[in-house]
Amino acid sequence: MTVLLGTPGCTGDPEPDRGHRVAGTDAPVVVPGRPGEAGRTARPGETLGPGESHPSAADVVFAEGMIPHHRQALEMSGLAPERAADAAVKALAARIAAAQEPEVRVMSSWLRALGREVPTGHAHGTASPGAYGMATPEQLNRLRRARGREFDELFLRLMITHHEGAVRMSAEELRAGTDRTMLSMAQDILDGQRIEINRMRALLATITG
Repeated sequence: MTVLLGTPGCTGDPEPDRGHRVAGTDAPVVVPGRPGEAGRTARPGETLGPGESHPSAADVVFAEGMIPHHRQALEMSGLAPERAADAAVKALAARIAAAQEPEVRVMSSWLRALGREVPTGHAHGTASPGAYGMATPEQLNRLRRARGREFDELFLRLMITHHEGAVRMSAEELRAGTDRTMLSMAQDILDGQRIEINRMRALLATITG
């Protein structure tokens, strides 16, 4: 299935209509299923309710960028149990993994429902090394070699920057996106990671103070 999506915010078009709409033939429209059930693709010409999804290019860019962005955070967090010295850093890494693994699954399923390939690894599109707070290969290698307090400090510094990038990505999705699932995901990420940024800054100050 091919998704043909225009780029939002570049044509001067009016704000997308979030009321009832009719599914077209140019791009698939994902209709969420009931709890525990898979979504479906709307039939061309089908009238959709105001709560049903209609993905735009911004939504696809967000998912395709956030998946590898999250995967890097998961890789970094996975190093903590054996390398971190501070129990609070280990607990933080566990919370990051618990939050972001399900989000990756949701975004991956959403992309597959559109007929899009799920990005592999953590160097794709907007989430390439150095973009949106992504750690570079050199920084990741330093983190892998670090142990104890050195790991704790480097992990926190890298993850604060990483979270700040995710907040920017989420804010961009909230401005330009149209899909209900991705907008909800972006809001959750923005709210949750802002809180974690504050916690990490306080923890870093404790460790380095």
